[in-house]
Amino acid sequence: MLGMKRVWIDRNYGKCSGCRRCEIACSVHHEGRIWPEASRIRVFMLIPGVEIPHLCFQCEDYPCIEACPTGALSVDVRTGAVKVEAPKCTACGLCVKACPGSVPHMHPESNRIVICDLCGGKPRCVEACMEGGWGALLTFPREKVRSRRALAKPPRALTLKVAKNLLGAQVAKEALS
Repeated sequence: MLGMKRVWIDRNYGKCSGCRRCEIACSVHHEGRIWPEASRIRVFMLIPGVEIPHLCFQCEDYPCIEACPTGALSVDVRTGAVKVEAPKCTACGLCVKACPGSVPHMHPESNRIVICDLCGGKPRCVEACMEGGWGALLTFPREKVRSRRALAKPPRALTLKVAKNLLGAQVAKEALS
């Protein structure tokens, strides 16, 4: 894959329908079956009608990798994505605590963390979203997104921000109380 461009997945939360095609595409690619719980992208609905596709923000300084005491996490030099070496992962959760978006999560069966690996540079979640006509997930050249870490927020914070735009500040605050 010489000449492959590094991509970043942009999220337009206001366009997410909650169809979860992204979770299905991801789990089929990585697990060989439809298994949203094992997907590297997760769609949260903390307020009815506000869907938040949540996946690795690919922070420029990779706090999850720095926090890993066993070296189970590294950067894929081709894609810039975080790689998980399952045999080295002890599921200690330090990467989750270090992540500003609380993105890494436990695989539902094996004792390891799962994080978006950008599907080797061709994210299946984005393909599924585009095929569905939603446009909630798009790929951008990685170098055009300068402050990826600044965009990383936990699902609750992202939901509140989107809900304020869709429903108004008071309704959003009450809905998440």
